Amino acid sequence: MAGLSLRNVTKVYPNGLAAVKDFNLEIEDKEFIIFVGPSGCGKTTTLRMIAGLEEITSGECYIDGVLVNEVEPKDRDIAMVFQNYALYPHMTVYDNLGFGLQLRKVPKDEIDKAVHEAARILDIEHLLDRKPAALSGGQRQRVAMGRAIVRSPKVFLMDEPLSNLDAKLRVQMRIEISRLHQRLGATIIYVTHDQTEAMTLGTRIVVLKDGIIQQVDSPNVLYSQPGNKFVAGFIGSPQMNLLDCPVEAAGDTVAVVLPDGQKVTLPKERGAQLKNYIGKTICFGFRPEDLPECPAGTPNCINSVVSVYELLGAEVNLYFDLADVTLISRVSSHTASKQDSPVSFLINMDHIHAFDVDTEIAIF
Repeated sequence: MAGLSLRNVTKVYPNGLAAVKDFNLEIEDKEFIIFVGPSGCGKTTTLRMIAGLEEITSGECYIDGVLVNEVEPKDRDIAMVFQNYALYPHMTVYDNLGFGLQLRKVPKDEIDKAVHEAARILDIEHLLDRKPAALSGGQRQRVAMGRAIVRSPKVFLMDEPLSNLDAKLRVQMRIEISRLHQRLGATIIYVTHDQTEAMTLGTRIVVLKDGIIQQVDSPNVLYSQPGNKFVAGFIGSPQMNLLDCPVEAAGDTVAVVLPDGQKVTLPKERGAQLKNYIGKTICFGFRPEDLPECPAGTPNCINSVVSVYELLGAEVNLYFDLADVTLISRVSSHTASKQDSPVSFLINMDHIHAFDVDTEIAIF
Protein backbone atom coordinates (compact mmCIF):
# COMPACT_ATOMS: atom_id res chain seq x y z
CA MET A 1 0.00 0.00 0.00
CA ALA A 2 1.04 3.62 -0.30
CA GLY A 3 0.40 7.22 0.61
CA LEU A 4 -0.74 9.82 -1.87
CA SER A 5 -0.13 13.53 -2.28
CA LEU A 6 -2.11 16.09 -4.25
CA ARG A 7 -0.42 19.47 -4.53
CA ASN A 8 -2.16 22.53 -5.99
CA VAL A 9 -4.16 20.30 -8.32
CA THR A 10 -6.51 22.17 -10.66
CA LYS A 11 -8.78 20.93 -13.43
CA VAL A 12 -10.09 23.37 -16.04
CA TYR A 13 -12.04 22.02 -19.00
CA PRO A 14 -11.70 23.48 -22.53
CA ASN A 15 -14.96 25.40 -22.09
CA GLY A 16 -13.40 27.26 -19.16
CA LEU A 17 -15.20 25.37 -16.39
CA ALA A 18 -12.94 25.03 -13.36
CA ALA A 19 -14.09 21.72 -11.83
CA VAL A 20 -11.32 21.50 -9.20
CA LYS A 21 -9.42 24.47 -7.80
CA ASP A 22 -6.05 24.40 -6.02
CA PHE A 23 -6.68 21.03 -4.34
CA ASN A 24 -4.09 20.17 -1.65
CA LEU A 25 -4.25 16.94 0.34
CA GLU A 26 -1.79 14.54 1.97
CA ILE A 27 -3.14 11.00 2.36
CA GLU A 28 -1.23 8.68 4.66
CA ASP A 29 -0.60 5.00 3.98
CA LYS A 30 -3.62 2.83 4.99
CA GLU A 31 -5.95 5.81 5.41
CA PHE A 32 -9.61 5.62 4.43
CA ILE A 33 -10.33 9.04 2.90
CA ILE A 34 -13.81 10.12 1.86
CA PHE A 35 -14.56 12.82 -0.73
CA VAL A 36 -18.06 14.13 -0.04
CA GLY A 37 -20.13 17.02 -1.33
CA PRO A 38 -23.11 17.91 -3.50
CA SER A 39 -23.35 17.00 -7.19
CA GLY A 40 -20.87 18.92 -9.31
CA CYS A 41 -18.49 19.73 -6.45
CA GLY A 42 -15.48 18.06 -8.14
CA LYS A 43 -15.13 14.88 -6.08
CA THR A 44 -15.36 12.39 -8.98
CA THR A 45 -13.19 14.61 -11.20
CA THR A 46 -10.49 14.57 -8.50
CA LEU A 47 -10.73 10.79 -8.23
CA ARG A 48 -10.41 10.43 -12.01
CA MET A 49 -7.32 12.65 -12.01
CA ILE A 50 -5.74 10.39 -9.41
CA ALA A 51 -6.61 7.38 -11.58
CA GLY A 52 -5.20 9.05 -14.69
CA LEU A 53 -8.57 9.06 -16.46
CA GLU A 54 -8.61 12.87 -16.44
CA GLU A 55 -5.64 15.05 -17.27
CA ILE A 56 -4.44 17.40 -14.52
CA THR A 57 -4.49 21.00 -15.80
CA SER A 58 -1.95 22.15 -13.22
CA GLY A 59 -0.48 20.82 -9.99
CA GLU A 60 1.10 17.51 -9.05
CA CYS A 61 -0.12 14.06 -8.03
CA TYR A 62 2.26 11.71 -6.21
CA ILE A 63 1.57 8.05 -5.44
CA ASP A 64 4.03 6.45 -3.03
CA GLY A 65 6.34 9.42 -3.54
CA VAL A 66 6.39 9.11 -7.35
CA LEU A 67 5.05 11.89 -9.58
CA VAL A 68 2.39 10.27 -11.79
CA ASN A 69 1.03 13.21 -13.82
CA GLU A 70 2.31 11.69 -17.04
CA VAL A 71 1.99 8.02 -16.04
CA GLU A 72 -0.62 5.93 -17.87
CA PRO A 73 -3.56 4.70 -15.76
CA LYS A 74 -2.52 1.06 -16.15
CA ASP A 75 0.93 1.84 -14.77
CA ARG A 76 -0.20 3.75 -11.64
CA ASP A 77 -0.83 0.58 -9.61
CA ILE A 78 -4.29 1.68 -8.53
CA ALA A 79 -7.59 -0.18 -8.71
CA MET A 80 -10.95 1.49 -9.25
CA VAL A 81 -14.42 0.30 -8.22
CA PHE A 82 -17.31 1.95 -10.07
CA GLN A 83 -20.98 2.35 -9.13
CA ASN A 84 -22.15 0.31 -12.14
CA TYR A 85 -19.94 -2.73 -11.29
CA ALA A 86 -18.51 -2.90 -14.88
CA LEU A 87 -18.47 -6.73 -14.90
CA TYR A 88 -18.10 -8.79 -18.07
CA PRO A 89 -21.54 -10.43 -18.50
CA HIS A 90 -20.26 -13.41 -20.52
CA MET A 91 -17.62 -14.39 -17.95
CA THR A 92 -18.04 -16.31 -14.70
CA VAL A 93 -17.24 -14.64 -11.40
CA TYR A 94 -13.95 -16.55 -11.35
CA ASP A 95 -12.96 -15.21 -14.77
CA ASN A 96 -14.10 -11.68 -13.92
CA LEU A 97 -11.90 -11.73 -10.83
CA GLY A 98 -8.86 -13.07 -12.64
CA PHE A 99 -9.15 -11.26 -15.96
CA GLY A 100 -6.89 -8.35 -15.05
CA LEU A 101 -4.17 -10.75 -13.90
CA GLN A 102 -4.53 -12.77 -17.13
CA LEU A 103 -3.85 -9.61 -19.13
CA ARG A 104 -0.67 -9.14 -17.11
CA LYS A 105 0.43 -12.69 -18.01
CA VAL A 106 0.44 -13.76 -14.37
CA PRO A 107 0.94 -17.55 -14.01
CA LYS A 108 -2.29 -19.53 -13.69
CA ASP A 109 -1.51 -20.92 -10.25
CA GLU A 110 -0.91 -17.41 -8.90
CA ILE A 111 -4.17 -16.21 -10.46
CA ASP A 112 -6.04 -19.11 -8.90
CA LYS A 113 -4.56 -18.37 -5.48
CA ALA A 114 -5.35 -14.64 -5.71
CA VAL A 115 -8.92 -15.24 -6.94
CA HIS A 116 -9.73 -17.71 -4.16
CA GLU A 117 -8.18 -15.47 -1.52
CA ALA A 118 -10.25 -12.47 -2.67
CA ALA A 119 -13.37 -14.63 -2.87
CA ARG A 120 -12.75 -15.89 0.67
CA ILE A 121 -12.33 -12.36 2.04
CA LEU A 122 -15.58 -11.25 0.41
CA ASP A 123 -17.50 -14.48 1.10
CA ILE A 124 -18.24 -15.19 -2.57
CA GLU A 125 -16.39 -18.49 -2.99
CA HIS A 126 -19.71 -20.25 -3.61
CA LEU A 127 -20.42 -17.87 -6.52
CA LEU A 128 -17.27 -18.42 -8.57
CA ASP A 129 -19.02 -20.50 -11.26
CA ARG A 130 -21.92 -18.10 -11.74
CA LYS A 131 -22.26 -15.30 -14.27
CA PRO A 132 -23.17 -11.71 -13.26
CA ALA A 133 -26.79 -12.07 -14.43
CA ALA A 134 -27.34 -14.72 -11.73
CA LEU A 135 -26.09 -12.45 -8.93
CA SER A 136 -27.85 -9.93 -6.70
CA GLY A 137 -26.73 -6.29 -6.64
CA GLY A 138 -24.76 -6.81 -3.45
CA GLN A 139 -23.04 -9.90 -4.85
CA ARG A 140 -22.10 -8.03 -8.04
CA GLN A 141 -20.59 -5.24 -6.00
CA ARG A 142 -18.57 -7.80 -4.02
CA VAL A 143 -17.26 -9.21 -7.30
CA ALA A 144 -16.31 -5.71 -8.48
CA MET A 145 -14.38 -5.19 -5.25
CA GLY A 146 -12.81 -8.61 -5.53
CA ARG A 147 -11.52 -7.76 -8.97
CA ALA A 148 -9.74 -4.79 -7.41
CA ILE A 149 -8.42 -6.83 -4.47
CA VAL A 150 -6.74 -9.52 -6.59
CA ARG A 151 -4.46 -6.92 -8.10
CA SER A 152 -3.05 -5.90 -4.67
CA PRO A 153 -2.83 -2.24 -5.79
CA LYS A 154 -1.15 0.56 -3.90
CA VAL A 155 -4.39 2.57 -3.75
CA PHE A 156 -8.08 1.64 -4.04
CA LEU A 157 -10.34 4.26 -5.64
CA MET A 158 -14.10 3.82 -5.14
CA ASP A 159 -16.57 6.02 -7.02
CA GLU A 160 -19.99 5.84 -5.31
CA PRO A 161 -19.87 2.02 -5.28
CA LEU A 162 -23.08 1.61 -3.28
CA SER A 163 -25.36 4.10 -5.03
CA ASN A 164 -27.13 1.41 -7.09
CA LEU A 165 -28.05 -0.71 -4.06
CA ASP A 166 -31.21 -0.57 -1.99
CA ALA A 167 -31.12 0.91 1.53
CA LYS A 168 -30.70 -2.41 3.39
CA LEU A 169 -27.91 -3.61 1.09
CA ARG A 170 -26.12 -0.30 1.41
CA VAL A 171 -25.95 -0.72 5.17
CA GLN A 172 -24.62 -4.29 4.79
CA MET A 173 -22.05 -3.25 2.19
CA ARG A 174 -20.84 -0.32 4.34
CA ILE A 175 -20.02 -2.85 7.02
CA GLU A 176 -18.29 -5.10 4.45
CA ILE A 177 -16.17 -2.23 3.10
CA SER A 178 -15.17 -1.20 6.62
CA ARG A 179 -14.11 -4.77 7.41
CA LEU A 180 -12.29 -4.96 4.11
CA HIS A 181 -10.26 -1.88 4.97
CA GLN A 182 -9.30 -3.39 8.33
CA ARG A 183 -8.29 -6.73 6.78
CA LEU A 184 -6.29 -5.35 3.89
CA GLY A 185 -4.77 -2.33 5.64
CA ALA A 186 -5.44 -0.62 2.33
CA THR A 187 -5.24 3.02 1.29
CA ILE A 188 -8.76 3.80 0.10
CA ILE A 189 -10.16 6.96 -1.47
CA TYR A 190 -13.93 6.81 -1.58
CA VAL A 191 -16.30 9.22 -3.33
CA THR A 192 -19.88 9.62 -2.16
CA HIS A 193 -22.66 12.20 -1.96
CA ASP A 194 -24.15 10.23 0.96
CA GLN A 195 -22.96 11.78 4.20
CA THR A 196 -24.04 8.71 6.19
CA GLU A 197 -21.50 6.65 4.23
CA ALA A 198 -18.92 9.37 4.76
CA MET A 199 -19.48 9.57 8.53
CA THR A 200 -19.47 5.80 9.08
CA LEU A 201 -16.59 4.77 6.80
CA GLY A 202 -13.92 7.42 6.70
CA THR A 203 -10.94 7.99 8.96
CA ARG A 204 -10.92 11.49 7.46
CA ILE A 205 -13.49 13.28 5.32
CA VAL A 206 -12.81 15.90 2.64
CA VAL A 207 -15.84 18.17 2.22
CA LEU A 208 -15.95 19.80 -1.22
CA LYS A 209 -18.02 22.61 -2.69
CA ASP A 210 -17.59 24.11 -6.17
CA GLY A 211 -14.25 22.36 -6.61
CA ILE A 212 -12.79 23.83 -3.41
CA ILE A 213 -11.94 21.98 -0.19
CA GLN A 214 -14.09 23.35 2.63
CA GLN A 215 -12.71 21.25 5.49
CA VAL A 216 -10.67 18.08 6.04
CA ASP A 217 -11.15 16.37 9.38
CA SER A 218 -12.27 13.26 11.22
CA PRO A 219 -16.03 12.57 11.15
CA ASN A 220 -16.37 13.57 14.80
CA VAL A 221 -14.61 16.93 14.37
CA LEU A 222 -16.55 17.75 11.21
CA TYR A 223 -19.80 17.12 13.04
CA SER A 224 -18.99 18.87 16.30
CA GLN A 225 -16.71 21.65 15.02
CA PRO A 226 -17.68 22.60 11.45
CA GLY A 227 -15.30 25.20 10.05
CA ASN A 228 -17.91 27.13 8.10
CA LYS A 229 -21.63 27.43 7.46
CA PHE A 230 -21.60 25.12 4.43
CA VAL A 231 -20.01 22.24 6.35
CA ALA A 232 -22.39 22.82 9.26
CA GLY A 233 -25.40 22.58 6.96
CA PHE A 234 -24.11 19.71 4.82
CA ILE A 235 -22.88 17.33 7.52
CA GLY A 236 -25.65 15.88 9.66
CA SER A 237 -29.10 14.50 8.93
CA PRO A 238 -31.37 16.32 9.52
CA GLN A 239 -29.10 19.26 8.95
CA MET A 240 -28.17 21.82 11.58
CA ASN A 241 -30.72 24.52 12.35
CA LEU A 242 -29.24 27.77 11.03
CA LEU A 243 -30.78 31.18 11.76
CA ASP A 244 -29.72 34.72 10.96
CA CYS A 245 -30.02 36.44 14.35
CA PRO A 246 -29.17 39.97 15.55
CA VAL A 247 -26.90 40.09 18.61
CA GLU A 248 -27.92 42.28 21.55
CA ALA A 249 -26.20 43.15 24.84
CA ALA A 250 -27.51 44.40 28.16
CA GLY A 251 -24.64 44.90 30.57
CA ASP A 252 -22.63 41.69 30.62
CA THR A 253 -25.50 39.69 29.16
CA VAL A 254 -25.44 38.86 25.45
CA ALA A 255 -28.46 37.43 23.64
CA VAL A 256 -29.46 36.50 20.11
CA VAL A 257 -32.85 37.54 18.75
CA LEU A 258 -34.72 34.75 16.96
CA PRO A 259 -36.74 35.39 13.77
CA ASP A 260 -40.04 35.70 15.72
CA GLY A 261 -38.57 38.11 18.27
CA GLN A 262 -37.92 35.62 21.08
CA LYS A 263 -34.53 36.12 22.73
CA VAL A 264 -32.01 33.49 23.83
CA THR A 265 -29.38 34.48 26.39
CA LEU A 266 -25.95 33.04 25.69
CA PRO A 267 -23.47 31.64 28.24
CA LYS A 268 -20.94 34.22 29.40
CA GLU A 269 -18.04 32.64 27.49
CA ARG A 270 -19.98 32.53 24.22
CA GLY A 271 -21.25 36.05 24.72
CA ALA A 272 -17.67 37.27 25.14
CA GLN A 273 -16.76 35.69 21.80
CA LEU A 274 -19.46 37.80 20.14
CA LYS A 275 -18.36 41.16 21.61
CA ASN A 276 -17.41 42.41 18.12
CA TYR A 277 -20.84 41.41 16.77
CA ILE A 278 -23.02 43.41 19.19
CA GLY A 279 -25.62 45.25 17.08
CA LYS A 280 -24.79 43.04 14.09
CA THR A 281 -26.27 39.83 12.72
CA ILE A 282 -24.70 36.38 12.99
CA CYS A 283 -25.73 32.96 11.71
CA PHE A 284 -26.73 31.05 14.85
CA GLY A 285 -26.72 27.24 14.70
CA PHE A 286 -27.69 24.20 16.78
CA ARG A 287 -28.38 20.60 15.82
CA PRO A 288 -31.84 18.99 16.09
CA GLU A 289 -30.69 16.63 18.86
CA ASP A 290 -29.48 19.65 20.86
CA LEU A 291 -32.98 21.09 21.02
CA PRO A 292 -34.81 18.98 23.64
CA GLU A 293 -38.35 19.64 24.79
CA CYS A 294 -38.85 21.41 28.12
CA PRO A 295 -41.78 22.47 30.31
CA ALA A 296 -43.60 25.60 29.16
CA GLY A 297 -42.37 28.67 30.99
CA THR A 298 -38.79 27.40 31.39
CA PRO A 299 -36.39 30.39 31.31
CA ASN A 300 -34.66 30.94 27.97
CA CYS A 301 -36.92 28.42 26.16
CA ILE A 302 -38.32 28.67 22.62
CA ASN A 303 -42.10 28.45 22.23
CA SER A 304 -43.89 27.34 19.07
CA VAL A 305 -46.35 24.81 17.63
CA VAL A 306 -45.47 21.47 15.97
CA SER A 307 -46.17 21.74 12.23
CA VAL A 308 -44.93 18.27 11.18
CA TYR A 309 -44.49 15.10 13.28
CA GLU A 310 -42.07 12.68 11.59
CA LEU A 311 -41.75 9.28 13.26
CA LEU A 312 -38.42 7.49 12.64
CA GLY A 313 -38.90 4.53 14.97
CA ALA A 314 -36.98 5.21 18.18
CA GLU A 315 -36.87 8.93 17.43
CA VAL A 316 -39.18 11.66 16.17
CA ASN A 317 -38.39 14.79 14.19
CA LEU A 318 -40.60 17.68 15.31
CA TYR A 319 -40.79 20.53 12.79
CA PHE A 320 -41.93 23.96 13.94
CA ASP A 321 -41.82 27.52 12.65
CA LEU A 322 -40.37 30.74 14.02
CA ALA A 323 -41.78 33.47 11.78
CA ASP A 324 -40.86 32.28 8.26
CA VAL A 325 -38.07 29.87 9.34
CA THR A 326 -38.65 26.13 9.89
CA LEU A 327 -36.62 24.42 12.62
CA ILE A 328 -36.24 20.76 13.59
CA SER A 329 -35.97 19.06 16.98
CA ARG A 330 -35.06 15.38 17.25
CA VAL A 331 -36.58 13.79 20.36
CA SER A 332 -37.50 10.37 21.71
CA SER A 333 -40.54 8.65 20.19
CA HIS A 334 -41.98 8.66 23.74
CA THR A 335 -42.72 12.37 23.35
CA ALA A 336 -46.28 13.45 24.03
CA SER A 337 -46.09 16.11 21.32
CA LYS A 338 -48.11 15.64 18.14
CA GLN A 339 -48.86 17.72 15.09
CA ASP A 340 -50.40 21.11 16.06
CA SER A 341 -49.31 20.65 19.71
CA PRO A 342 -47.91 23.73 21.46
CA VAL A 343 -44.33 22.94 22.41
CA SER A 344 -41.35 24.46 24.20
CA PHE A 345 -37.67 23.72 23.54
CA LEU A 346 -34.45 24.56 25.36
CA ILE A 347 -31.27 24.88 23.30
CA ASN A 348 -28.31 22.88 24.65
CA MET A 349 -25.85 25.73 25.12
CA ASP A 350 -22.90 23.33 25.25
CA HIS A 351 -23.33 22.66 21.53
CA ILE A 352 -24.21 25.95 19.87
CA HIS A 353 -22.47 27.41 16.83
CA ALA A 354 -22.06 30.86 15.34
CA PHE A 355 -20.89 31.89 11.87
CA ASP A 356 -20.00 35.24 10.33
CA VAL A 357 -22.78 36.10 7.87
CA ASP A 358 -20.35 37.62 5.36
CA THR A 359 -17.44 35.15 5.37
CA GLU A 360 -19.55 32.18 6.65
CA ILE A 361 -16.51 31.12 8.73
CA ALA A 362 -17.15 29.71 12.19
CA ILE A 363 -16.89 32.14 15.13
CA PHE A 364 -17.38 29.22 17.54
